[in-house]
Amino acid sequence: MTMMTTHEGTDGTDGAGRSAVSSASIKPVSDACDVPTGMTVRHAATADLDALDAIESACFPDAEAASRESLRARLASYPEGFWLLTRDGDGGIVAFVNGFATDRPDLTDDMYDDAAQHDPHGAWQMIFGVDTAPAFRHRGFASLVMRRVIADSRAAGRKGLVLTCKDRLVGFYARFGFVDEGISESTHGDVVWHQMRLTLKK
Repeated sequence: MTMMTTHEGTDGTDGAGRSAVSSASIKPVSDACDVPTGMTVRHAATADLDALDAIESACFPDAEAASRESLRARLASYPEGFWLLTRDGDGGIVAFVNGFATDRPDLTDDMYDDAAQHDPHGAWQMIFGVDTAPAFRHRGFASLVMRRVIADSRAAGRKGLVLTCKDRLVGFYARFGFVDEGISESTHGDVVWHQMRLTLKK
């Protein structure tokens, strides 16, 4: 299972959207996504499973990381629910964000391993993981992908995005406009999670 947690990524996030950055240093960011030269943001394919599994395992503790089988099921059900930042040329994955869409407003533990709950017309974009490959951390790549996810969710007419994160990452997600709704009912990985919501204005 994977919680909507951002793994400690290359840019100060911990994988599920939690930030290692102190809230005192937080500055708002826009959802404009300027992809660096030599890189591309794309959706996933089943052929990406090995690379995604390796990055997920490097980003999260075993109790929090999505299993290979869970990632496989997600790729089969909603490849468009994966946003991958890749290098041009070798196609290597630098960072990725994943999650499904649903009309349910809150992120719950049953969602992580039940890809069948995905509703392509769902009102809310859930974020299950924000991952950065270890060699590319602390360079803003996960933030770049998150901005693309927000922009695409807006374009799709979603009401907003929902994720869960650890206390230390609340400030990181606040930079994108997410609001802390308090302690989540989730107990994924025996961790205390905050639920955060970004409501998109029409």
